Amino acid sequence: MTSKNLFATAVITLAFISCATNPFTGKQTMAIVPNSELFPAAFQQYDQFLNEHDVIKGTKDAEMIKRVGEKIATAAKQWLDANGYQGYLKDYKWEYNLIKDDQKNAWCMPGGKIVFYTGILPIANGEAGVATIMGHEVSHALANHGQQRMSAAYVQQGIAMAGNMAINNESDRDAFNSYYGVGSNVLGMLPFSRSHESEADKIGLTLMAIAGYDPAEAVGLWERMAAESGGQAPPELLSTHPSNQTRINNLKALVPTARAEAKKFGVTSFIK
Repeated sequence: MTSKNLFATAVITLAFISCATNPFTGKQTMAIVPNSELFPAAFQQYDQFLNEHDVIKGTKDAEMIKRVGEKIATAAKQWLDANGYQGYLKDYKWEYNLIKDDQKNAWCMPGGKIVFYTGILPIANGEAGVATIMGHEVSHALANHGQQRMSAAYVQQGIAMAGNMAINNESDRDAFNSYYGVGSNVLGMLPFSRSHESEADKIGLTLMAIAGYDPAEAVGLWERMAAESGGQAPPELLSTHPSNQTRINNLKALVPTARAEAKKFGVTSFIK
């Protein structure tokens, strides 16, 4: 067996035997790359990123990012502990940094390393908006979405290699590569990514509510996001994210559930 065959076989096999449980859905998810390897690599990349960018310290905005992040992390621990996942966060190393940059973006690396760009603060329009964004980004890390995407990419590559090895005719192989490339993205990877975004919206809404922020503020945030985009977005079918309107509709429907979940933790009034 060639090395390519071995790689393809190993990847596909690992996809079936390497699984982790998503605590927020109870579903088994792919975990070809374990967090014991993923987290240290992410921490190293994060430190390198900070060294190469303008990190803002000591301002009201920087302190707000840290304050909101700590509240969301505490809410996550409360929810996980209450639902039988004590110790789930033991390898997370939370860190929250504000970066001077006009990008309208924020992200959280596997293991809890978070960046907000100053460009997104006007859209956040206050602490509750920051909590919406923070809850969403932290949820990607908590649900191991990075791990799942990496695992899915390995499987996609493994199937492509297996197909190329199995098809001897060159024209048939070229057709397979063309159709598989488009099909695996449109029917596989893109819906996979959109499902992660919707899942992070749902989890994030719950976390921000437990942290004491009004989950209804998430609707306003995404309405501002939609206005900022000016309608310039690819069709949802060809996008890694749900459309703005889909997100807004989903969030409106989820607000009562998030408030009910927060009530279990004694939270009945919210910061707007």
